[in-house]
Amino acid sequence: MSRIARTFAGLKAQGRKALIPYVTAGFPFPDITPELMHAFVAGGADVIELGVPFSDPSADGPVIQKAGDKALAAGIGMVQVLDMVRTFRTRDASTPVVLMGYANPVERYNQKHDRHDGKSAFVLDAAAAGVDGVLIVDYPPEECETFAAELKSAGLDLIFLLAPTSTDERMQQVARVASGYVYYVSLKGVTGSGALDTGAVEAMLPRIRAHVQVPVGVGFGIRDAATARTIGQVADAVVIGSKIIQLIDEQPRDQVGPVAQNFLREIRTALDN
Repeated sequence: MSRIARTFAGLKAQGRKALIPYVTAGFPFPDITPELMHAFVAGGADVIELGVPFSDPSADGPVIQKAGDKALAAGIGMVQVLDMVRTFRTRDASTPVVLMGYANPVERYNQKHDRHDGKSAFVLDAAAAGVDGVLIVDYPPEECETFAAELKSAGLDLIFLLAPTSTDERMQQVARVASGYVYYVSLKGVTGSGALDTGAVEAMLPRIRAHVQVPVGVGFGIRDAATARTIGQVADAVVIGSKIIQLIDEQPRDQVGPVAQNFLREIRTALDN
């Protein structure tokens, strides 16, 4: 059983929902990410999504785009992201970490670190660093069964996005290769856009669960404790990204961790009550 699966199983046994914060690696300071990840855990995070900076993030709105641009300007790439996870693991061996990003950095990493034995350098190095799952926005399920098998053999989960526009056929395709959890994008649009329609989310989840056996997390548009509580009543996990990025942007370095921790503690309390 993967670390992600164990985490969700433990939460289910307690009747609790997972809190999954997202942050772009290397933001807002290039070397702060492991420290910030520990602050997330102290605030009640169950799983951490770590964004891999990319120059053309098609699913991300302006808030996360800006964070990615800042991280890229500071020289943050896949090598540095894996180093951050490795550093985090020296003090935390239990909190699952999911890398969220795009195909280009993964494929570029494999090109630059070609092992000449047909095995994915990214998969092996991610597993060695302590990564638990990967969400590649632009890897459709029908084209990455080999990648899914490589991840599974290394003990990593492959996580997919589903959207309000996802058909039953798409859900079935995702169900064949997904593990860990699926991430339901609650809005039509990019991260941080629009107002969340909680009723529409509640109506969609039974459709997803008819096809997908792994837990369902919901993100895009969750910005406060009240919305998180509402979504937590129907989903297995709540994912929060853009709001965290906004809160820690422009903070002095010594306040980044405390600000994120205090915000997540509010969300954790709302989910648990």
